[in-house]
Amino acid sequence: MPPEVPYCHPLLTPLAHFSAPAYLDSHKYCRGNKRMKFPGRKLIPLLVFILTSLSILRLLRFTITASPSSPISAFLLPLQQNCSTASPTCNLVPSQSPGTSKSPPKTSANATALTKKEFKLLSDLITNKAPCNLLIFGLEPQYLELSEINAGGITIFLEDDADKISAIKRKSNRTQIYKVEYQRPAKDAYKLLKHARKNPACAPRSRLLQASKCKLALTYLPQEVYKHKWDVVVVDGPIGNTPEAPGRMAAIYTASIIARAENITDVVVHDVDRTIEKWFSWEFLCEDNLVSSKGKLWNFRIRGRSNSTRFCPAKTIQIE
Repeated sequence: MPPEVPYCHPLLTPLAHFSAPAYLDSHKYCRGNKRMKFPGRKLIPLLVFILTSLSILRLLRFTITASPSSPISAFLLPLQQNCSTASPTCNLVPSQSPGTSKSPPKTSANATALTKKEFKLLSDLITNKAPCNLLIFGLEPQYLELSEINAGGITIFLEDDADKISAIKRKSNRTQIYKVEYQRPAKDAYKLLKHARKNPACAPRSRLLQASKCKLALTYLPQEVYKHKWDVVVVDGPIGNTPEAPGRMAAIYTASIIARAENITDVVVHDVDRTIEKWFSWEFLCEDNLVSSKGKLWNFRIRGRSNSTRFCPAKTIQIE
């Protein structure tokens, strides 16, 4: 038999080429018939240490140079609760990082716009009642079509956003736009609802709206609002989309009082998917009066001129 020839192969693929020390003989790393001698095993811990150090340095470099606006960094930003425990609505917003603006981003003007199906429900209602007296809390460009449908009637818009008012031109002398201010932020909804339940001044037939002592009553609206009897009242303002923003509590309550001063009044509330709009609609407009709905739009038909001291005969939601 031919003699067995020893053969050699490297133990590890080197990361970098370097010259071997003079005292290392390559034949001592070859496998033959004899037991392999390995005098360089003391170098293994050193190599492991070097490779580990390089890996750590690369990781540190990646962490330092990573962009703070990267998706990972944004995800790691802690969340803070931007509402009080008494608020029925609550937003979770990212905590501010250095260099970011402290003011919240502006909401788009079309954020609360009606869908096509919602607008059709409302426009059909106005068409059936026109000419009529139409009062709208809020001002969206599409609502100007309602004033055109209501030609010959009276249409009044109540809006707290001066930019919206300046961007829209009045269509006729019978369409008026008034700037109003709302005193109560959305975060006060819970305590205002408790106040209305316990205070006799908030009862539906306690006294005239302008002289009301109820905290939910809007007593400072233009005189045109109190002078007319309203056939349709639409509540789609103020925006009420954050705890600090003006809420629609007073608008819904005031609409319910206005409606009960007339024989029959339709009150339409938008954004009923939100807690405040839903709570206050059930409380002051009543589930029994809901005649139609589409998407986030509810239409209540209120029969007024009643001597009742309660808004709704049915049970109201429990908030205690």
